[in-house]
This record gives sequence, C-alpha cells and structure tokens, in this order.
Amino acid sequence: MAKILIAEDEPDIRALIQFTLQFAGHEVVTAKNGAEALEAALQVIPDLILLDIRMPQMTGYEACEKMKQEDTIRHIPVVFLSAKGQEHEIQTGLDLGAAEYLLKPFAPDDLTRRVQEILALQGS
Repeated sequence: MAKILIAEDEPDIRALIQFTLQFAGHEVVTAKNGAEALEAALQVIPDLILLDIRMPQMTGYEACEKMKQEDTIRHIPVVFLSAKGQEHEIQTGLDLGAAEYLLKPFAPDDLTRRVQEILALQGS
C-alpha cells in the first residue's frame, strides 16, 4: 500500500490515525509538529501527507507552504485534518495547495475511504 506521513501534536489522535491507516495496510510515518513533518517528508518521500493545522514549532499551513516549495515533495498530496471548520480556514488550506481539508472529529472508516480516494487519484 501507500506510505503516509501523519503530523499531529496530540498523541492520542496521532495514535488513532496511525492505527487506522496501518490497519488499512498502509506504511505510516509520524511527526509531532510541522517542523518534524517537513524533515520527515524530505527524508521518506511519502505518497500522502496528513497535517494537523495547529501544531507547535511550525503550523500545518507553514509546513505545507514549505513542502510545496521543495521540488522533491511538491507533488505529494497534502490533506489537512482540523477541528477548525470556518470557511476562511478551509480556503487557506486549499490555497496553500492542499488536496483536501477534513474536519475533526471523523470516523476512522471515513478517513480510510478518503485516503484511498485521494491515493487513487494520484495513481498510488
């Protein structure tokens, strides 16, 4: 299956997403903040990146913006996962190049389904 990078500062949420995606057969790499996510993305070149928005050291928005400036990873779809569902928050994420903006809380089955759909669009 696909290699997926998850950046989430809340350990319980990170573990739930990791378990859900591993159970679906994906290889999962985790990061605790945006800075770690950027570094991990450059090292492992994942097939998909899931970013929380509100994280220490570097927000998901900042990490996405930097990722989209890197030739080696700019093509990788980024999905924001956030409890912030205001229209301007969603639009900011999409304007930065995100493929999707999913609202928390989400059902594990819904997350797995959306990840599969996004990966299918990318041919992964």
